[in-house]
Amino acid sequence: MVREITWNLHLNSSPEKVFGFLTTRKGREKFWAVSAPCINQHIHFTFPNGRQYRSEILSVVPFSRFKIEYFNSVVAFSLRSDSSGGTDLVLLNSEVPENEFNEVHAGWVSLLLTLKAAVDFEVDLRNHDRDRTWDQGYADN
Repeated sequence: MVREITWNLHLNSSPEKVFGFLTTRKGREKFWAVSAPCINQHIHFTFPNGRQYRSEILSVVPFSRFKIEYFNSVVAFSLRSDSSGGTDLVLLNSEVPENEFNEVHAGWVSLLLTLKAAVDFEVDLRNHDRDRTWDQGYADN
């Protein structure tokens, strides 16, 4: 059985700025991964715990939608202007295996709040310590 996760996030930054954090190596490396280059329509993620994953980019609509295959599920980020310079972001993660749901659900909260800190406040909330990652129960990995 598979499930779906939806999270909403409001950012004070423009959709263009948020989109840049999601879709560029430099942006992703400020909040998501230690390394995240894009090669041939695939993001090559390296995470703080050393794990690597190759994620296929499924669709890109500038400044409004970014969709990828991510750990055998599908993740779509939808961005919409809030009409006062900010962005309403909706994350939809579909095809999440039931036995992974709780960890993935919590993981997205950690990632989205790290994104907000990076985009809106230019702050990196991650601890950058390979011995203090999600695997050891650290939320600030």
